[in-house]
Amino acid sequence: MYRSIGLGVVILASLIFPAIAPHAEYVLDILFLMLLYGAMATSWNVLGGFTGQVSFGHAAFLGIGAYATALLVAAGWPLWATFPAGGLLAAFYSLLIGPPAFRLRGPYFAIATIGIGEATRLIALNWSSLTGGASGVTLGAAPPAVVQYYVALGLCAACVGAAAWIKRSRFGYALAAVRSDSDAAETLGVNTTIAKTQALFISAFMLGVAGGAYAMHYLYVSPDSTFGFSTSISLVIMPIIGGIGTIFGPLLGAAIFTALREQLEANPFLAKYSLDLSVFGLLLCGIVLFEPRGLLGIFERLVRRGTATTRKDSVSE
Repeated sequence: MYRSIGLGVVILASLIFPAIAPHAEYVLDILFLMLLYGAMATSWNVLGGFTGQVSFGHAAFLGIGAYATALLVAAGWPLWATFPAGGLLAAFYSLLIGPPAFRLRGPYFAIATIGIGEATRLIALNWSSLTGGASGVTLGAAPPAVVQYYVALGLCAACVGAAAWIKRSRFGYALAAVRSDSDAAETLGVNTTIAKTQALFISAFMLGVAGGAYAMHYLYVSPDSTFGFSTSISLVIMPIIGGIGTIFGPLLGAAIFTALREQLEANPFLAKYSLDLSVFGLLLCGIVLFEPRGLLGIFERLVRRGTATTRKDSVSE
C-alpha cells in the first residue's frame, strides 16, 4: 500500500513540476537527463538484467536511433515521427547481430558485443556520405525545455511500464529461466535463442527511441558521441548501481549517475584527465563486491534489519 502511495506521489510531482517551476530550465535539463538515462538503463536491463546477457555494445542501438532522427528531420520528417522509426531501425539491426552473437555465452558474448559496438561506430565513421563522418550531423532548433522534459517523462514511463509487464509475463518467466540456467531452460521447453533474440529486439527498440530523444536534446550526433564505448559502459553501470534485473533499480542508478556525473564534470581536475569513468569504475567494483543487487539490495537489507529489530523489541516487551 505504502509503495503504491509513494509511487503515486512521485508520478504526480513529476507531472506538475514544470507548472510549479516553469523557468527552472537548469533543473528541467537535469531532470530530462535523469529520465532519459532512466529509459536507456531500463532498455539495457531488459536484456542484461532479465536475461543475464551482459552487452557492452548497446550504444550501437542508441546511435542508430539518434542518427535516424537527425537524418529524417533533415529530410523533412516531423520530429515526433522519427522516434518510432529510429526504434524500428535499431530493432531490425538487432535481428542481424543477435542470433550469431547468442551462439556465444558468458564473457565470450560480452566480448563479442564490444566488437559489434566498435564495428558499428566504424561503419558510421566511414559512411560519410550518409552520416557526415567524423563531423557528424547537426539538427535545427530544439523544442522548449518543458516539452523535452515531458518527452523524456513519457519515454521513461513507457519503458518502465513495458519492463514491468515483461517481468511479470510468461515471456518474463522464460527470460528468468534463461538467466538462471540456459541449459535447464531448454529442457523445460524454452527456445533460449528465440527468447534472447526477442529480448534484444525489445531492448534495441526502446534504446533506438531514446536515441531520438538524445538527438532532440543535444542537436548534434557523431560516431564518437553516440556509438562510443564509454556510452555502452554507462548503460551497464546504471542498472548495476541501482539494482540489475529490478524494475526501479535502473531509475535509481540513472539518477545517481546523472547527479554524480554533473559534479564530476564540474571538477576541472577530473574533467581535464577524464577521471570520471575511473570514479564510476570504483563505485561499480564496490557495488559488485559488497552488494551485487545494487543500492536497492542495500535498501532491502536495511529494511529487513529494521523489521527484525522492531520484532525483537516487541517480543521483549
